[in-house]
Amino acid sequence: MSSFTSFVKESYQELVNKVSWPTWAELQESSLIVLISSIIIALVIFAMDSAFSKIMELLYQLVNSI
Repeated sequence: MSSFTSFVKESYQELVNKVSWPTWAELQESSLIVLISSIIIALVIFAMDSAFSKIMELLYQLVNSI
């Protein structure tokens, strides 16, 4: 049990003293980049899905007309 306690204490000390935490401005900038990237990726996936859906509709119509 003492090794677990030691682990928790060392982890806390590392988080407090050794980790460099980002500033509020850096967090905002990073969040904005993630938001914009997510929107762009969602739009690309939507466009691909819509195109694939239209292609499949055309193929189904072609097969049903034969």
